[in-house]
Amino acid sequence: GTDMGRTCAREIERAAYEVCANAEGYTSVLNGRFKGGWTTRHYGRPETGVHAIQMELAQISHLATEAPPFAYDEDKAVRLRVHLKDILHRIAALAATLPH
Repeated sequence: GTDMGRTCAREIERAAYEVCANAEGYTSVLNGRFKGGWTTRHYGRPETGVHAIQMELAQISHLATEAPPFAYDEDKAVRLRVHLKDILHRIAALAATLPH
């Protein structure tokens, strides 16, 4: 969530969402139920160069089950890590081009 685009530049919002939307086997929503929590809204000040985005990950994306006993699933995590890394690389590249 980006508080409906108020906590980060649209370019950052778009880059993160594109990766999520194109990640095969996953679903994604932008500014749906989770629009950005207190920290995102409090610290996100894109006009000063401080961009904040909240990402919620379902436990099933990196755990064996969503019920106790919770167990980390290395294979799922490796698969997820590719997409998270892509998001971070895209945002880092954008950060160098955005005004602040």
